[in-house]
Amino acid sequence: MTGAPRDARGAAPDGAGPTTPAGAGLPRSRPTLGRSGVPVTPLSLGTAPLGNLYAAVAPEQAAATVDAAWDAGIRAFDTAPHYGLGLAERRLGAALRDRPRAEYVLSTKVGRLLRPGGPGGDDLAHGFAVPATHHRVWDFSADGVRRSIEESLYRLGLDRIDIAYLHDPDDHAEQAFGEAYPELERLRAEGVVGAVGAGMNQTAMLARFLRDTDVDAVLLAGRYTLLDHSGLDAVLPEAAARGRSVVIGGVFNSGLLADPRPGATYDYGPAARPVLDRALRLKSVTERHGVPLRAAALHFPFAHPAVASVLVGARSPAEAADAGDLLRRPVPSALWAELRSEGLLPEHVPAP
Repeated sequence: MTGAPRDARGAAPDGAGPTTPAGAGLPRSRPTLGRSGVPVTPLSLGTAPLGNLYAAVAPEQAAATVDAAWDAGIRAFDTAPHYGLGLAERRLGAALRDRPRAEYVLSTKVGRLLRPGGPGGDDLAHGFAVPATHHRVWDFSADGVRRSIEESLYRLGLDRIDIAYLHDPDDHAEQAFGEAYPELERLRAEGVVGAVGAGMNQTAMLARFLRDTDVDAVLLAGRYTLLDHSGLDAVLPEAAARGRSVVIGGVFNSGLLADPRPGATYDYGPAARPVLDRALRLKSVTERHGVPLRAAALHFPFAHPAVASVLVGARSPAEAADAGDLLRRPVPSALWAELRSEGLLPEHVPAP
């Protein structure tokens, strides 16, 4: 494996701080992922909901959601074969097909191959309301990575993939580092993909990818939020020190920071009472400053210089438009100061 980091070619991503006044467009600067030259907008659209995550989304609504994201200034789109057994890739590719290809970037993931012959019924056991006509096969071999990219290109109906992430290699570390990652390097060298990385909801292995490989970026889900600052322990400092980028997903921690209430979900399960109480305290502070909690949650990660983009899922045009509105909404510095004084934001955690 060729794991030595490349020589630095510039500072950590800049322009990520959302300081635009109300009514202005999204920040215009497009940081690139690491030193890849692949640009991203501050907001990226996640498409798991368009793969019928938890509940069906009509085809027309899925297409309209991508259109609304485009109208909101989003030009970075993320998907994966896992999402709806390929449905999200097909829908995203169709929605973008008539858009100028040079104006947006698209990421997908490798590690799960889709094979005909599912168990029948639905796929809700994996979280998706789609017919279980296929089954997933974990495959982090070199051949599996190349086949996954080829199959994704076919489902997307597009000419290239800009970013390829290893998807949840938690239980496949040896093969991921020994076979899958080197194949991603080869695909990048061949120009098949523009940037490579790994996407996970844990920090230890992502920090290892940053230390031991030449990834351009990592996608960190749910571990750098107003409630969970663990990404700051290793991932974000490693990225900043090595000139790599971090894309942050899961800023609402599975929904709790969007709407904290009894029964709300945190980290894919029911929120424990202490976590719910902390979220309600956060909401109380943000609302005293006239800011919705979800706006503060969306702005929060951008204070760290390694953060290039925040990935937000949407299942309707209204949700996509709302994400753009939230990022345009100014958040006063007094809000962050009060969070610190209330013990809700530790001193070592950057604030916008």
